[in-house]
Amino acid sequence: MKDDLLHVDAMLTDLYQLTMAYAYWKSDKHEEEAVFDLFFRKCPFNGEFAIVAGIEQFLTFVENFGYNDEEIEVLKRLMPNADSGFWEWISKVDASQLRIMAMTEGSVVFARVPQIYVRGPLGVGQLLETTSLNLMNYPTLIATQAARLRMAAGENKTLIEMGLRRAQGPNGALSGALYSYIGGFDFTSNVKAFEVFGIPAKGTHAHSFVTAFTGLDEVADCQLKTRAIHYRQEMLRLFNLDGTNDGELAAFIAYALAYPDTFLALVDTYDTLKSGVPNFLVVSLALVEMGHKPFGIRLDSGDLAYLSKESRKMFWACYHHFIRSGIDLKKLMFPCNLAIAASNDINEKTLHALNAQGHEIDTFGIGTHNITCQAQPALGGVFKLVEINGKPRIKLSENREKVTIPGAKIAFRLYDDRNVPVVDVMCLENQDEDSLPKVGKPITCHHPYDPYKKMTVTPSRIEKLHMLVWDGKRLIPNWSPISAKIHCQTQLKNMRPDHLRHVNPTPYKVALSKELYDMMHDLWQKEVG
Repeated sequence: MKDDLLHVDAMLTDLYQLTMAYAYWKSDKHEEEAVFDLFFRKCPFNGEFAIVAGIEQFLTFVENFGYNDEEIEVLKRLMPNADSGFWEWISKVDASQLRIMAMTEGSVVFARVPQIYVRGPLGVGQLLETTSLNLMNYPTLIATQAARLRMAAGENKTLIEMGLRRAQGPNGALSGALYSYIGGFDFTSNVKAFEVFGIPAKGTHAHSFVTAFTGLDEVADCQLKTRAIHYRQEMLRLFNLDGTNDGELAAFIAYALAYPDTFLALVDTYDTLKSGVPNFLVVSLALVEMGHKPFGIRLDSGDLAYLSKESRKMFWACYHHFIRSGIDLKKLMFPCNLAIAASNDINEKTLHALNAQGHEIDTFGIGTHNITCQAQPALGGVFKLVEINGKPRIKLSENREKVTIPGAKIAFRLYDDRNVPVVDVMCLENQDEDSLPKVGKPITCHHPYDPYKKMTVTPSRIEKLHMLVWDGKRLIPNWSPISAKIHCQTQLKNMRPDHLRHVNPTPYKVALSKELYDMMHDLWQKEVG
């Protein structure tokens, strides 16, 4: 995989990670064994789920983690008073002593369930914090938004990621295309994303292509041009029009000559229904007559629901009128085989509104709102110390939702007899085997913070949520974008619809085993004093 643009090294961090590492080193604590959790406290977009993304890039970072001589010289300028012994330690730092558990790329994940557990020397784990969050927060946010857009559009619609020109720099554009694909998009407009990740790419033309033509004399005489002009006279009578824009017709003819079997026209440069759609139809009729198969139109402005429905009506009217001419429209073209694509600042709210209006759109091109996550620009993921030297650690807060869940943990997803997930339960890593979830055996699951909320579940299936991905070296093969995408789709289909709905979703239950709950609350009381 070519990932030069996405290359991340240990220098992409906050300075305070290094200052803490130095203080640990000065206190001779840097080699103590620690466990860190990477998780988020609240699901994004007012929803009740998220999609794990960024694990692959995180593992690439871990594989290459360390500091070379040039980088250490830079750090010395930032920390001129640090002892020379610290730089000797830094020069040898790598990930060889780390043990990492992670969820599978594309998994459904819920608030407070760690996406990643890191076990290893305290100093090394601390140095991973900022970079790990950078590599996980935006990918998880984008993949989650893409999944929500996919659900809003419907599984039978095509989604094209078109955010390159509006993204926050080249890395934002490239990683945004990747994680949009994993979350549910079908294509990207980003050529670099095709080169680097193999994500299918699609593109047509912009308004500038249409406005570049001013008249029919700019297109060489050919059969396609002759037949399109011929059909235009009848089309004008059919739709009671005085005329259509000659430059637009010339542009459509030129584009159809270049792409006779994938002809898709942007029809709103001048007047969508009085010029754009009729011009598209006459060129399409000429193409069909010549044995080709046009693809459809794109709408980029105006009332998309209304225009898509009116355009579809015009497709049908054209079909019924011209079928008498002997052209095999049923086989090659009209009307249901013609696609209607739409763009123009589409977001999740827009998609639900279009659905309510009964639109006729087949393909959505989504750019700015997706790539920049305008609905929620950041995911509040955190990287917290939960254990040191085998002793659980807890961070307290006046806001109980910010109280961390201490200790080295393992997590399970419990399914009912319909194979539907009902709860994710976290247990202590060293918990007695007999007390862990087992198929057919009731287990009491406790709310992390509310002593009065608990439930007893008898699981019909149990899924362990994390796998060992790193133990001094990488233990799993690279995840491909398509495998992560398929995994995401499979996981979402297993979820109860009410957990996924866009308005007032039912909260999914995340719970603790009795052993973890008791340990957490005992430690809580102890630290409060």
